[in-house]
Amino acid sequence: MLHLTPSQSIHPSLQSKTHISLLQTCTTPQQLHQLHALTIKTATFHQISVSSRVLSLSTDPKIGNFDYAISVFDRIEHPNSFTWSTIIKCSVENHRPDDAIVLFCELLEESVVEPGSYVFPCVIKGCAQICAIEEGKQIHGLVLKTGFGSDLYVRSSLVNLYCKCGEIGLATALFERLERKDLVSCNAMLGGYVKVGEITAAQRLFDEMPARDSFSWTVLIDGYSKCGKVEVAREIFDRMPSRSLVSWNAMINGLMKLGEFERAHELFNTMPRRNTVTWNVMVAGYECNGLYVEALEVFDFMLEGGEKPDNATVASALAAVSGLALLEKGRWIHSYMDMNGFMLGGMLGTSLIEMYSKCGSIENALTVFHSISKKKLEHWTAIIVGLGVHGMADYSLKLFTEMQRSGVKPNSITFIGLLNACSHAGLIQDGLWYFNLMKSDYGIEPAIEHYGCLVDLLCRAGHLEVAKSFIDDVPMKPNKVIWMSLLSGCKNHGNIEIGEYAAKHVMDMESGAIGCYVLLSNMYAASGQWDKVSTVREKMKGTGVRKEPGCSLIEHNGTVHEFVAGDMSHPEHEDIYAKLHEMQEKLKCNGHIPDTTQVLLCIEGKKEKESELATHSERLAIAFGLLNVEPGRPIRVIKNLRVCNDCHSVTKLLSKIYNYEIIVRDNSRFHHFKNGSCSCMDYW
Repeated sequence: MLHLTPSQSIHPSLQSKTHISLLQTCTTPQQLHQLHALTIKTATFHQISVSSRVLSLSTDPKIGNFDYAISVFDRIEHPNSFTWSTIIKCSVENHRPDDAIVLFCELLEESVVEPGSYVFPCVIKGCAQICAIEEGKQIHGLVLKTGFGSDLYVRSSLVNLYCKCGEIGLATALFERLERKDLVSCNAMLGGYVKVGEITAAQRLFDEMPARDSFSWTVLIDGYSKCGKVEVAREIFDRMPSRSLVSWNAMINGLMKLGEFERAHELFNTMPRRNTVTWNVMVAGYECNGLYVEALEVFDFMLEGGEKPDNATVASALAAVSGLALLEKGRWIHSYMDMNGFMLGGMLGTSLIEMYSKCGSIENALTVFHSISKKKLEHWTAIIVGLGVHGMADYSLKLFTEMQRSGVKPNSITFIGLLNACSHAGLIQDGLWYFNLMKSDYGIEPAIEHYGCLVDLLCRAGHLEVAKSFIDDVPMKPNKVIWMSLLSGCKNHGNIEIGEYAAKHVMDMESGAIGCYVLLSNMYAASGQWDKVSTVREKMKGTGVRKEPGCSLIEHNGTVHEFVAGDMSHPEHEDIYAKLHEMQEKLKCNGHIPDTTQVLLCIEGKKEKESELATHSERLAIAFGLLNVEPGRPIRVIKNLRVCNDCHSVTKLLSKIYNYEIIVRDNSRFHHFKNGSCSCMDYW
């Protein structure tokens, strides 16, 4: 701590020199604040040599911060070129490029100080950070007008700007006119070629470069990886004179993106050291490719080694948890985040809301949402989507109204969430209203996904003719999802004619669309047209398409248990089938009559059909849950296919008979069974 006693008798010039000398020894925030206060008290702060030094220290991340630096700058009466460049540079380095551009505009309005060779590169870099190409071009014009067009650093910054914004023609023209092509400008140009996929031009420039650094090699490795030439990328990687962590990460990332997981893992194991980016590349790489178990294994290995993950790695781990619906694992990660000071205001808040929603705990998702003080669009959208999938459409629409009142503007994804919520609840008029609101009030042009949601809304409600006509009027070519929604609606409502029409369109788009064959076959089976069922199955054999077997998952004590219909492979199968028999007896006593129309196999005899229904995968999972899940805790089941009508009726009764909440996630939504009723109100 400094002990300062200002003396009013000291001459101002000597006083300012003393203060500058003291400022040069400043190493802590407390010392900075003390000295800043002293310069104000002794009236030396208005001297530009002193205020410039205070500003420089304020921009040092070790002892200052951006907000403090701005407050210092705002009190400098006549900032010079150095102070302007300092604060603009600080804005860029703190990832506040918008502020940098605004400050640059204020500098121009001052007209007393002209931007110089230090200011231009900083503000151009800010434009590059947010691809503000139009603003960048205007600054380029000002550069030429003020005579800085020949400055090497300014021109290199412009090359980098145009490369970052994909304006490769302008970048090349500027680059070729550079009198001296240094490493920085060459690397910027190299990165620009890779960004737009011009790998041949990148290789040519790389070969011509008089000097290269680790960045040069890494960019080329990344370029070849992105265009699928992983062997060439590996060859360049092997030729590197010295490999940095960045180059190792780029090579592993390239392998992961191309699905070369074994080779990526092999390279990962041979690394001399790893950083947070390395771990994130591995976890995110597995998660993005649907290898959720492997993603979580790497994440656990990282924690066991004492490494601390960053926000991106935790978000990838939470996404993997969502894919597997491992609620207990998700809760553990949430606890880890709390203990290690992770903030929920940004991406992680969204990831947690999505994780809890997808794992069947919408209550926890709401708790996380309400705990976020400054809610961003992504947080509102995540909870609106989650509530809709859980059948809580009223709550979803209510939160949308709150979001509007708070001044947050929705985006196209928000409206997809709203339309899905309306679809799952049968709110046709509300869905149409939100569809029109999207364009009329927010200027969002409906994409194919929004039209798909509207088709799904109509099909679920049984308005198949209206949906068919609506598809014909869609201003873009309908995709497979839209036709599958129509086919699914036809299967659920027994409209074979329109169903065949929809199936033909799907098959024209994708001859091996397994879902289409299954829905068509099930539609024929439900109407007893077994000859057509045989025809469809013969086509499936001819195209090599195989039906995905129905399976149900349930998590218990950190282990996921998987069941298929009639499964006898589980270690506890004897107890499970004994519980299944008990369930059947209790269902019968409570008046349940099996709906044998849900048997989509050509089986003769009522008892045989009832037996087939009784061993559906979700019933085996529920039996396991009744044996193992503590009373008072919900049984959570994940199913890969749509829940059949009979299983839906059975699960409602079981929730009442055994006094358990049973939560089932099928391939389109969540069903919350409690006290003999379901959250979907028998509409799904």
